[in-house]
Amino acid sequence: MYVGKKVTRVDAYDKVIGRTKYTDDLCDKSAYIAQVLHSTIAHGKVASIDVSQAEKIPGVVKVFTCFDIKEKHYFPTAGHPWSTDPGHQDVADRLVLTDEVRFYGDDIAAVVAEDEVSAAQAIRAIKVEYEEYPFVLDVQEAMKDGAPQIHKEYPHNILKHTTIRRGNYEEAIKEPGLTKVEGWYETPTVQHCHIENFICYAEMEGDRITVVASTQIPHIVRRVVGQALGIPWGKVRIIKPYIGGGFGNKQDVLYEPLCAWLSMQLGGHLVKLDIPREDTFVTNRVRHAIRSHIVSWVRPDGTYAARKLEAFSDQGAYASHGHSIVAKGAGAFPQLYPCENVEVDAYTVFTNKSVAGAMRGYGIPQAMWAVECHTEDVAAKMGMDPIAFRRKTMMPVGFTDDFSKNELYHDSFNQCLDKAMAAIGYEQKFREYQNQTGDIRRGIGAAIFWYNTAVWPISLETSSCRMILNQDGSLQVQLGETEIGQGADTAYTQMAADVLGVPLGAVHVVSCQDTDVTPFGTGAYASRQTYTAGFAIRQTALLLRERILTYAQELTRMPPYNLDIVDGKIVRTTDGRELMTLGELSTEALYSLINSKHLSAESTSQIKSNAYSFGCTIAEVEVDIPMCKVKLLDIVNVHDAGTLINPALAEAQVHGGMSMGIGFGLSEKLLFDPKTGRALNNNLLDYKLSTFMDHPRLKALFIENPEPTSAFGTKALGEPPTCSVAPAIRNAVYQATGVSVNEAPVNPHNLFKRFTEEGIL
Repeated sequence: MYVGKKVTRVDAYDKVIGRTKYTDDLCDKSAYIAQVLHSTIAHGKVASIDVSQAEKIPGVVKVFTCFDIKEKHYFPTAGHPWSTDPGHQDVADRLVLTDEVRFYGDDIAAVVAEDEVSAAQAIRAIKVEYEEYPFVLDVQEAMKDGAPQIHKEYPHNILKHTTIRRGNYEEAIKEPGLTKVEGWYETPTVQHCHIENFICYAEMEGDRITVVASTQIPHIVRRVVGQALGIPWGKVRIIKPYIGGGFGNKQDVLYEPLCAWLSMQLGGHLVKLDIPREDTFVTNRVRHAIRSHIVSWVRPDGTYAARKLEAFSDQGAYASHGHSIVAKGAGAFPQLYPCENVEVDAYTVFTNKSVAGAMRGYGIPQAMWAVECHTEDVAAKMGMDPIAFRRKTMMPVGFTDDFSKNELYHDSFNQCLDKAMAAIGYEQKFREYQNQTGDIRRGIGAAIFWYNTAVWPISLETSSCRMILNQDGSLQVQLGETEIGQGADTAYTQMAADVLGVPLGAVHVVSCQDTDVTPFGTGAYASRQTYTAGFAIRQTALLLRERILTYAQELTRMPPYNLDIVDGKIVRTTDGRELMTLGELSTEALYSLINSKHLSAESTSQIKSNAYSFGCTIAEVEVDIPMCKVKLLDIVNVHDAGTLINPALAEAQVHGGMSMGIGFGLSEKLLFDPKTGRALNNNLLDYKLSTFMDHPRLKALFIENPEPTSAFGTKALGEPPTCSVAPAIRNAVYQATGVSVNEAPVNPHNLFKRFTEEGIL
């Protein structure tokens, strides 16, 4: 059995020696080079574009502007499954080029040239005149009467407002003896900072357009490119090679439609569009900045009588993934700490800023910042131990969500907390760090998190798999679910090998998706891949196994129920005798003059279940009060992600997620000029991404409670590691200093402000 073992990644060798081919490696040198001209105002209309000087530059093939878009096909960009119900479709508000500018960096023109230098020169030579409008950068200011209207279809710039109402909040707060705890909590705009910037290239073959792109969602990109160009989806082919990370940024359709359109305007010639790092920060996607207001009414015994949440999500200029991010966070609020009387209002609001989309954690890192900072505040106000308070109020075993039907089957939260506390020595350190004085202080803090696996029942969950038995008895496996660096192909290999009964080395997962060939799947997002693909892999492997044993009956004269496949061999179960190898069977099946068969199987599994993932973070910090600096001394994440398919990959996933959470908690923030709307630190020098030097040794531990709804007992792990790191760091700073920092990150700027306000500087 391979599931549950630390096997080497199937792509490790090629990646280590540099043999793996990414999008840029595959593009032919004959490609024209495209570059995009971005607006230099935050809100307005393009009045005119003068391209005369740009077109004179040697090497320039053609300059295209927003005025060349004759047929306006508005399209959505979110990497969500398509719905035939118009009410459940994503907002179609984008054009490949636009004259309606909604943020500083909007796409208004593009140059196609023979080389990068000519393209860059031409971009600089284009002259643009604008009709400028007022702009708004603050999410709550954008909702006010008189604020600049960014999309006329959405009054007060509110893309969507949803509510949750349980019990009777207004009556519940009248209960005698309640303590009111209230706070505002805010997370900033941050960017994914994956190693490989977005890149794609496109060319035509006949009347079909092929786009090769660094994307997490090839089948969804195919549909959106068809929508954007106004052509049948079957005339679009998307190829996804190996990808150098995405973290949700590439769960959006970014520039594939524009690249395809440029190629089509030039007779199908090969066109490459490679986005520089500075543009990635601005014109790709960012994490939603969310401002939250929480009010809790607490009984003397520490239980909640009533709770209220208002969350305001900064969507930026276009809808992208829209309301689903803050809606997921809002949904976590009444589940993580259940309360009979709850009011939740969640708003997604347009502003004249970079477009916010999916990013690892999908709204839960922002929600956990608000909820877990507030939880710490409540415990302090009530004079209770913060861990004991969480144990008293958090989701109990047996809790079932009415909507998703997810259930807490095990005592996961307590198990995770117990393991984390033991690993970091929490109790001793918590006692030691109480009531400190002096300039250098230490603290320890905790945070828990909640996470759903996949997207059912909000949206479609489906996965398809194809398996082909080769002549040598090895197995070809194809899935629509994509490898984006996280090790999915290795997990798929382990699952397929176990179900079919073949050696690990006999399973060849086709890593690069091609929508002309690969069975349908919606891609990499929502920490869905091992969970959803597991259903399709098991189902397809069982189908193929049945076909193999049925064919083996003709060659062995044994009934299928007396046969098994063990380590790639046909074995008679009654006495354990090896009758033939799969290679011998497959060769005979393919070339038999009597009964030739191509032994393969393909199936689709629609998944109508979901699963809770849980865990916690405990962080230890040292705070230099005069310098307003935080040093992270120690940190541990503990997760219940069900059965681990590959413990080594699981640990690597947690380490990566912890690193992102450390940056989110301590340093990262994309800044915008309030006078112009321009991003001020859209580069890796000025944007303070956490590095190896900012990390202590990262500890990743697990509680393995098999998930009953899962094909292999597994559930979400890709995104959960980011969710509770930042509030745990904040809570450790709170214990060290007695000062609550409610605006992330906990950097010197915010610390100086709060230390000054509290009078400890």
